[in-house]
Amino acid sequence: MNPGLEALQPYPFQRLSQLFDGITAADFPPIALTIGEPQHAPPGAVIEALMQALPEISRYPSTTGSPTLRTTIARWLEHRFKLPHVDADRQVLPVNGTREALFAIAQTLVTPGAPGRVMSPNPFYQIYEGAALLAGTEPTFVPAHAHGEFKPDFSQVAADDWERLEVLYLCNPGNPSGAVMSEEALGTLIALAQEHDFVIVSDECYSEIYPDEKNPPAGLLSAAANMGHADFAKCVCFHSLSKRSNLAGLRSGFVAGDADIIQKFTRYRTYHGCAMPPHHQVASTVAWSDETHVVANRALYRAKFEAVVPLLAQQLDVTTPDAGFYLWPSTPTDDLEFAAELLRRCNVSVLPGQFLGRWVDGENPGANRIRMALVAEQATCVEAAQRIVQTLEQGW
Repeated sequence: MNPGLEALQPYPFQRLSQLFDGITAADFPPIALTIGEPQHAPPGAVIEALMQALPEISRYPSTTGSPTLRTTIARWLEHRFKLPHVDADRQVLPVNGTREALFAIAQTLVTPGAPGRVMSPNPFYQIYEGAALLAGTEPTFVPAHAHGEFKPDFSQVAADDWERLEVLYLCNPGNPSGAVMSEEALGTLIALAQEHDFVIVSDECYSEIYPDEKNPPAGLLSAAANMGHADFAKCVCFHSLSKRSNLAGLRSGFVAGDADIIQKFTRYRTYHGCAMPPHHQVASTVAWSDETHVVANRALYRAKFEAVVPLLAQQLDVTTPDAGFYLWPSTPTDDLEFAAELLRRCNVSVLPGQFLGRWVDGENPGANRIRMALVAEQATCVEAAQRIVQTLEQGW
């Protein structure tokens, strides 16, 4: 049996279920702000393309995906991140959502049997930790504190830690805070990757949800290209249609970057047996070809933040994130107690921040914070905010 299985910690939503077990919720319709599952309507053209392509399920799909899909993704990357050229055949690989691919990349890149081969921010997306443990290494964490604008402070990483590292997971924009790393900060990490021979795995699934249409978040590949690394050496980025296009159930994304890494990952995935279904490839091609629905999607989130944040700010220390659809406010008391009391008193469920982090040297950067996903319709999000404010006004 893989010993990493015993080291896996319960998933945040399993822990949340245990926390809420036995609580009698207030007599209001329940509102869940816990899971980052978009509730906006998916693009009609994508649904139509999916239905028309259903006869394609009679064919085995290729691990590398169709040339049409790869080319569409490559052109999207060039346009979105102002890249001079992306080789659709060597630098792009479609995947069944970024979750499984972010896990699988560690199985490809990590040498098992030694600690510290994988590093990630803290708090983090739990897949990074699980990928490290099941690849046979013990992950290390870099805290992302409020005083650092919720960006991981890599200046505190020792030279020996960089030297033993094989995979650095980034989440940019960040989950849960929505913090965006600058191109300069990404460039510093790319230089370290070149010096110490590790791979940067950049999870950019929230990159297309941002408030300012003229100021999209920077990406790892653009930072590499602007440093003169047109081959994206030591860099791979992961993108998804789940958040960008409200297509979480399609399980469609891609990994792009260093051609040598893509080649090795493709070999792994050939044996893994996880090629994207043909009809999903057709629908994904349509989704990556259109930006109109993405602009409209951003406008919906922008309106929700504009309506919800001023309400919550009456009682909580909360600000609009740089990107993404989460709020990451501090709590007036322990985050576990706060989440339980909100359920009990106003039937609004939120995710305790410490479930998204790890205790290291007696500190968990997620403690005394909550994550709130503004994925429901605006009226529902506003009602949730009103209930929370009224509850806090009644005293804690």
